Amino acid sequence: MRFLTDRKRAEGLGAGGTGTHHHWQMMVTSILLVVLVPAFVITFGLGLGGTYEEVLAYYSRPLPAIITGLTLVVVVIHLMRETQVAVEDYVHGIAGKLTLIAVQAFSYTLIAAGLFALVKLAL
Repeated sequence: MRFLTDRKRAEGLGAGGTGTHHHWQMMVTSILLVVLVPAFVITFGLGLGGTYEEVLAYYSRPLPAIITGLTLVVVVIHLMRETQVAVEDYVHGIAGKLTLIAVQAFSYTLIAAGLFALVKLAL
């Protein structure tokens, strides 16, 4: 019979230690989205319905391009973090690790492609 304290039995079985960091990341991106999404909807709405040349001229201005780029980056990062939580909860083992790598690769590729398209449009 082993005489162990409660702490000794529970040691190494607790939290992973990254919950607070993830929580703060999600809080910051959520607060940014509260500001950016309405700004993006207004910005997108003002540019909607014009000819191709008018849209090019509109997104050549700094404010619409910056708001669109920031919204793209923050939304994709927020969704990537949420997807990571779902994968960590429901997919285990090597499949989970490969899925996390695929999610991150897809997210960063989406950000790069979106910013590239925005730069091509703005310049």
